[in-house]
Amino acid sequence: MRNPSPVSHTALITGVSRPLGLGFAVARQLAERNYHVILAARDETQADMLAQELRGAGLNATALRLDLADQASIKETAGHLAGMIEHLDVLVNNASAMPDFRTSSALDVDLDALHLAFEVKVFGCWGLIQALLPLLRRAPAARIVNVSSAAAQQIGQRGPGPLFSPAYALANHTLNALTTTLAGALADTPILINAVDPGPVASHPERGDDADDRSPSEAAKGVVWAATLDVGGPTGGLFFDGKPVSVCTR
Repeated sequence: MRNPSPVSHTALITGVSRPLGLGFAVARQLAERNYHVILAARDETQADMLAQELRGAGLNATALRLDLADQASIKETAGHLAGMIEHLDVLVNNASAMPDFRTSSALDVDLDALHLAFEVKVFGCWGLIQALLPLLRRAPAARIVNVSSAAAQQIGQRGPGPLFSPAYALANHTLNALTTTLAGALADTPILINAVDPGPVASHPERGDDADDRSPSEAAKGVVWAATLDVGGPTGGLFFDGKPVSVCTR
């Protein structure tokens, strides 16, 4: 095991529990940029295994348990981090839940599935930002990245036809609106917050990835771009590979 290099920044990435996941790819790329990356997941054992892999490559990484569907877990994490680091430079809200993967009509959505999607993607994300705001404010220029999905673009479109994962789509649509709202609330700070659509990612071979899905490392680049924006960069927007995405309101 190589000794980690001295760190200059700290980043917390949520939902990092799978080797093929987008979150782990983002964590690796930030660690390679000399960030101390904190891998958060409901399964701390899985997150710690991935952190060990990064440390074995001479990178700075630690793991902790975080359940975004549990506000008590969010508060516990914030308290733990307050005693661990002086400030937080980057927060990547990557954790997600797609409980209605095989549902194609809003009329068929199970309300428990809808609650879960919103607990993780909206309330959990919102609560974590609030809980970590003191640490983010102490950073010279913190960055918040909310990982969204192109599924959100289905909301607002009129006309017949199937709707892919309605609960998941609506939760991501709300996340995009939340991102814009929080950007306005943070306008008097150096903190930049943006949503990023990573595109289709080949991270679920058990479900059968499509041939045109992007590798996690390729998809992670757009997230890392938003996490490392220079002063004066954009805020409150939705981006794909560093380019703004127009939100559909038809």
